Amino acid sequence: MRNHGIFAMFKHTCMQLKIDSESKAPLHNQVEKMLRALIEEPAYRDGDFLPKEVDIANSLGVARNTVRHAIGKLVNEGLLVRKKGVGTKVAASRIPTRLDSWWSFTKEMSLRGIAVVNFELDVQKIPADEEVAAALHIKPGTKIIQMSRLRGTTGTPSLLSVSWFHPRLKMTGDENFSRPLYQMLEEQFGVIVSISREEISAISADESLAGKFGLAEGAPLLFRQRVVSDSDGRLVEYNKVYYKGDGFKYSIDIKT
Repeated sequence: MRNHGIFAMFKHTCMQLKIDSESKAPLHNQVEKMLRALIEEPAYRDGDFLPKEVDIANSLGVARNTVRHAIGKLVNEGLLVRKKGVGTKVAASRIPTRLDSWWSFTKEMSLRGIAVVNFELDVQKIPADEEVAAALHIKPGTKIIQMSRLRGTTGTPSLLSVSWFHPRLKMTGDENFSRPLYQMLEEQFGVIVSISREEISAISADESLAGKFGLAEGAPLLFRQRVVSDSDGRLVEYNKVYYKGDGFKYSIDIKT
């Protein structure tokens, strides 16, 4: 009876907010709007679980991946919490996402009114070496997309970013990598990045890196290495970034 009541509540919400096949709004945005209305219902605020993804999809006449995308967006915002093997429910209180302060270089510079210049962009399909395969939990030799970008502000390269993407994404290499990366992944592949496990260290520029940045060999660089996962905990990207030592500082806010 409890589950029947939950699903009846969901169907009532669907009747008020129907999928509009004539609308230019993406389906996942329309589903997201419905879910936002649904989770304001007292029952969900009191701890009831949402209907299963497949039930929501069938009720709305959309693909399950569309529903998963919409739910993932709300999970990423801290409005919903997924419990593996149990279901999805409204978060007791808003929790910050792990990317609240993790912006792309392009977005951060844009917020400061600084134009970003792409000095080099190289995208190719390569066999994963041992290191990349271990990071992405795939077999060595698996063909994957590698993307390398040398970027900075006008006249000066500031960072070199090299990324390898999980083959599950089925990227072709023809994607528009001149756009902010994580915006492109969300809009084109429905991937919402949520978790970044990082290591940061200081290194000396070898001959190749020194040439990229116009520095003397041995000059200091900031090195950032990370593995990125989506809101479901699935691996998305293995990334290495080399920052010009005199061009960046890394700040962290710690709350107690």
